[in-house]
Amino acid sequence: MKINRRVLKIEKSILAGLLILIVICSCKNESNNSKIVSSSKIEILNDTVYSNKKSSNLLTDYTAINEDGDINAVIEITSGTREKWEVDKLDGTIKLELIDSLPRIINYLGYLCNYGMIPGTLLPKELGGDGNPLDVMVLGDPIERGTIVKCKLIGVLYLMDRGEKDDKLIAVKQGTSFYNFDDLEVLDDNYNGILEILQLWFTNYKGPNKMISNGYGDKETAMKILNSAVKAYKN
Repeated sequence: MKINRRVLKIEKSILAGLLILIVICSCKNESNNSKIVSSSKIEILNDTVYSNKKSSNLLTDYTAINEDGDINAVIEITSGTREKWEVDKLDGTIKLELIDSLPRIINYLGYLCNYGMIPGTLLPKELGGDGNPLDVMVLGDPIERGTIVKCKLIGVLYLMDRGEKDDKLIAVKQGTSFYNFDDLEVLDDNYNGILEILQLWFTNYKGPNKMISNGYGDKETAMKILNSAVKAYKN
């Protein structure tokens, strides 16, 4: 089942509420923006969250899929923030992306959701990808950069970034109210307009005509993408 792309007019009240949410999240995380979180120290806090305590490689030391079928997601960017952090493919630490020796800060509203990557995955260029681990957005409250969370996949946003596949898997974190949602349709029924809002943000945050959306796919499709990326990583 594929969820067709819908181009709907977003009500002003929804946009106003969204802007308020972004401002609140940005304020909550303002101190985190200037704090460098090293991923060289990781320990398990509980079944859901890992935090920075002992040596670890965020790309290679964790599996993509857990025994219960849920995934591991490494949070690179906290919702509400604009700095572009990412896991280094060489040493597995989280580093601030630089452009001309300056920190990359997106010229748009802060990230609408927690954003990161799935360890032990690869979307190779020969399959139309960008050669990087799979991207994932994790819905819910802001999560500290460098945290690893257990999540359930519920869908995928199909994106093209200047001719390369740049799909964003969509996940909900264990232990939150979002975890009750099993698919995108239920999510959108409970948070009216959320799919349009996410699509609008991801197709505009890099500037006009750079990111193209081909709509959404369901959770079964998301799992197929994940399994292919795990296989590509192992090979």
